[in-house]
Amino acid sequence: MLVKLGRLPVAAGLALAVLVLPLDGAAADPEPTIAKTKAKLEKLNDQADKVVDKYNDANERYKKAKKKYNSLNGSLREQQSTVEDLRRQLVGVAVSSYQGGDLTAMPGLMSGQDPAALLGGLASVSQLSAERAGSLTAFDKATRALRVRRDEAKDAYKEADDVLDDLRKEKSKADRLVDEQTRILRRLGTYQTGNRDSKGVKYTGSASGNARAALSFAFSQIGKPYQYGASGPGSWDCSGLTQAAWKAAGVTLPRTTWSQWSWGASRKVGDDAMEPGDLIFSHGLGHVGIYAGNGKMVHAPQTGDVVKISSLDSYGRSRIVGAIRP
Repeated sequence: MLVKLGRLPVAAGLALAVLVLPLDGAAADPEPTIAKTKAKLEKLNDQADKVVDKYNDANERYKKAKKKYNSLNGSLREQQSTVEDLRRQLVGVAVSSYQGGDLTAMPGLMSGQDPAALLGGLASVSQLSAERAGSLTAFDKATRALRVRRDEAKDAYKEADDVLDDLRKEKSKADRLVDEQTRILRRLGTYQTGNRDSKGVKYTGSASGNARAALSFAFSQIGKPYQYGASGPGSWDCSGLTQAAWKAAGVTLPRTTWSQWSWGASRKVGDDAMEPGDLIFSHGLGHVGIYAGNGKMVHAPQTGDVVKISSLDSYGRSRIVGAIRP
């Protein structure tokens, strides 16, 4: 016999409700709307901009620290060679002394022991001939310099190692953000892989001089994919592109967005005075592009996008904090 739901006892109605609810007792969350998904993506993009700049900064610090260590390590090897040459010279002096009856220096020199201990076993400079004194003084000076080089190289290596830890942490953060950005973009069907071999487009604007050279380079990169930490030639992040574009124009910019803004502290221009070639920065200094004229800029936007030309209106003029003229 069928019973109408409307006439079920309360207890029976509750039992039926329990059967049709999800096992966790909560209704399934509705799929996020496209508007909410895009809003989340925009928030992720802003977060990624800041993390990427920290990554780039750590990467630059690591490269400098590593270069410093490699340079000091090279100097250390040269100094070691100098010490060994002087050691051989002193062995010759000691042999002469041995043949002349002076046995003091021979054991230490021939053993190749630590320079400081070796010097302690030699006769004092005042007791040696001028030739021996000169050799001993040079050896002493060289070994002191060797110890300094060793300490400097050791400190530089530790500095590079510490910065490398920072770099790994920032890369891990950036990777997580990129994964989430990519997932959302693919859900929206707007992920662009770009073309690493893109020839871009020809710049035909009004800029001249080095500004024209910078824009010509940037336009030739249009269509190549955005990749955080990338500085070409097949992919770019925002500050990597601006640095390379102005390098092509003969101007050396630092690597990160923050450092480019700081570098141009005395070169800022107002919004109403911008000219093609000027660098445009966003609030928070998470992004930078190059003003192309006519209310547009060329830039490497974010994950899932490509180097392209965007209108300042579509980018959001309220997001712009200022401009710099290299």
